[in-house]
Amino acid sequence: MDITIKVILTVCPLIFVAGFLDSIAGGGGLISLPAYLFAGLPMHNAIATNKFSSTFGTAISTYRYIRSGNVNLKSAFASVLGALVGSYAGARLALSLEEKYLQYFLIIALPVIAVFVLTRKNFGKDDIEFNLPSWKVIVFSLIIGFVIGAYDGFFGPGTGTFLILAYTGIVGFNLKTASGNAKIVNLASNVAALVTFIFSNKVMFQVGIPAALCGILGNWLGSGLAIKKGSGVIKPFVLIVILLLFGKIFYDLIIS
Repeated sequence: MDITIKVILTVCPLIFVAGFLDSIAGGGGLISLPAYLFAGLPMHNAIATNKFSSTFGTAISTYRYIRSGNVNLKSAFASVLGALVGSYAGARLALSLEEKYLQYFLIIALPVIAVFVLTRKNFGKDDIEFNLPSWKVIVFSLIIGFVIGAYDGFFGPGTGTFLILAYTGIVGFNLKTASGNAKIVNLASNVAALVTFIFSNKVMFQVGIPAALCGILGNWLGSGLAIKKGSGVIKPFVLIVILLLFGKIFYDLIIS
């Protein structure tokens, strides 16, 4: 397919918005992948090019979170190990089980999660991770990485948001640290997938490079806002992503 100015102008603003959203609360793929498809890219090229642009944006937001000190590196790296194994397991599971069963579960679970976040006034405001022994933080992080990595390998949308919710609700990180850790895990999985896509010649660099620049800008601004404002801005964006994910699943499962 020929990449025209119209394609670039269609994709780039949406990739900026996706990067901004993803850097704060995850879920940017709910906007970025449809943007490439809407612009007319074939599915495999859209997935590969989306992974290209999102990887660079995620790298920028990851850098900002690490530089600001809003990460727990031991926890994040434990989750990366778990996610690599879990993603493989999830991909294998996808070959034998229809994704509609997970979609039915999420249709029920997402409203419950949203109500939980809404009704907890101080959800993710304070860091209570220090109440846990360090070995428990590592073990919980490894399990979180494996379970959500399996979800990512099996289905995918909203992976970063679920990581944030798990780090906050299970380990006890505040939302800024949870977002920073989620970025590290996302970056590791993005790089692994991107290498495969590049060697398969599926990335359309003509649109991927300008889109990546827009994604970098969106991630830079979004991560800066999250670091500055903390839970006050992250919590509403998490709820927005949950709503978007619910809408996507409902459309895919019920309407289409």
